[in-house]
Amino acid sequence: MHKDMTPHAGPPARARRGPDVTTQIFIGLVLGIVVGYLWPSFGVAIKPLADAFLRMIKMIIAPLLFATLVIGIAGTGDLKAMGRIGLKAIVYFEAATTIALFLGLALVNAFHPGWGLTMPIGADTSAAAAMARNQQHAWDIFLHLFPTSVIDAMARGDILQLVVFSLFFGIAVAAIGKKGQPVLDVLDSTAHAMFTFTGYVMAFAPVGVFAAIAATVGGRGLAILLMLGKLVVLMYVGLAIFVLIVLGGVSYLIRVPFLTFVKAIREPFLIAFTTASSEAALPKALEVMERFGVPKNIVGFVLPTGYSFNLDGTTLYLSLASVFVAQLAGIQMTLGQQLVMMLTLMLTSKGVAGVPRAALVVLTATLTQFGLPLEGAAILLGIDQVMDMGRTAVNVMGNCIATAVVARWEGVFDDAQMRKFSIEKAA
Repeated sequence: MHKDMTPHAGPPARARRGPDVTTQIFIGLVLGIVVGYLWPSFGVAIKPLADAFLRMIKMIIAPLLFATLVIGIAGTGDLKAMGRIGLKAIVYFEAATTIALFLGLALVNAFHPGWGLTMPIGADTSAAAAMARNQQHAWDIFLHLFPTSVIDAMARGDILQLVVFSLFFGIAVAAIGKKGQPVLDVLDSTAHAMFTFTGYVMAFAPVGVFAAIAATVGGRGLAILLMLGKLVVLMYVGLAIFVLIVLGGVSYLIRVPFLTFVKAIREPFLIAFTTASSEAALPKALEVMERFGVPKNIVGFVLPTGYSFNLDGTTLYLSLASVFVAQLAGIQMTLGQQLVMMLTLMLTSKGVAGVPRAALVVLTATLTQFGLPLEGAAILLGIDQVMDMGRTAVNVMGNCIATAVVARWEGVFDDAQMRKFSIEKAA
């Protein structure tokens, strides 16, 4: 098992002065709107500040994804070491996150929240056009998965190829057992260094968001705000559908009353929503699910593992956000391209849950892969806190139900304990 990878959010701890980064980002968003509206030419002129921020994000992606993915795969060992419980958990995680991805894809294609403004915000459409020409057939998509050189894939920003290499490399490191531990130690240190690096870059985020939104509003007016509002509403509608239909359906299948489950996890859910932090809700979630009737060994394995492999709310958001940026830039993506994008998101979202602003890193990687404008990621960062609250709460709820799924699948779920706990909650 790899070392604890609790991320460092930035420089060494010291006394805080002034608002935190999230508040600064929101202030940057508001100031950018004001500047872009009142002094549009100045707003457009400061766009290079936003470009610098996006370049800083791009230079993080390759080493961060490689290190975290390899550790996530090799650190858990092979399937024999993970055992029956681990295999069942992974099967459920992949099923749930795939449904979340395609739900987001269906919603963004049904409601088109990004259409109507026609604002090519610096998109390099040549990459998207090349993909449309070169990846029309299934075999082309298949061959594109395998890099001839991982260094070349990193240099070109071909994240899908980097992910495939990382998967094979992680499996190989796991296969050699103790001999692979030095490699894991190096990558663990690399990951921690990149977490700290990310903290430094995020300190520049308020300026990047300010410049991006000022340039956008200055060039296109206030219509962008309506579109961002549409995206927020659509994401929360998607999360509600996922919770009620998907998680509610899972609850029915495993014979756990859904309302009873919701009442049981109310506290960790609210902690996650109000803090936008899955880590803050973890201790309470562990306690609640054990009292709910899930054996301690299953709770202790499935819940933390789900923090890397079962991010239902985050994956739904990523599918919405990536296609939204394409729509915003006026880029028509074929169904085939969108399906490849979903595969990329499904893979790149694994293992980076502990990264500060993880969704931004994954989204930027995906936009780079498909030649979509990175300015879209900077604009979305301005409203990220509002969306992060909802998707984080659903992440926690999805991981809690996953422990009950695995326990029922194993035949060890304690129905009597569940009824006792529900009575205690009602009292």
